[in-house]
Amino acid sequence: MRHVYLVTYDISDNERLRRVFKKMNGYGEHLQYSVFQCELSDKERAQMIADLNPLINHREDQILIFALGPSEGYNASATLAIGKPYVFVERHAIVV
Repeated sequence: MRHVYLVTYDISDNERLRRVFKKMNGYGEHLQYSVFQCELSDKERAQMIADLNPLINHREDQILIFALGPSEGYNASATLAIGKPYVFVERHAIVV
């Protein structure tokens, strides 16, 4: 089962910040400066954590991963946006 996660990070060094941003682009949709929406299986979540772990300084940086619930039936309308509207980015498998 896939779940929706909100991943946000605060990285104090520009080089580490770029590496984390680049890695996160492979896992989710970039919503704001340091915020990503990810739809991941348990295995993908574990792999993302394993990939991010060596990229940060554990005394200076922070990555937060918020579980928002199962992707099937996820209620994007429960998110309140002030200012620009929030648009839930749905990922769909493409079979070729």
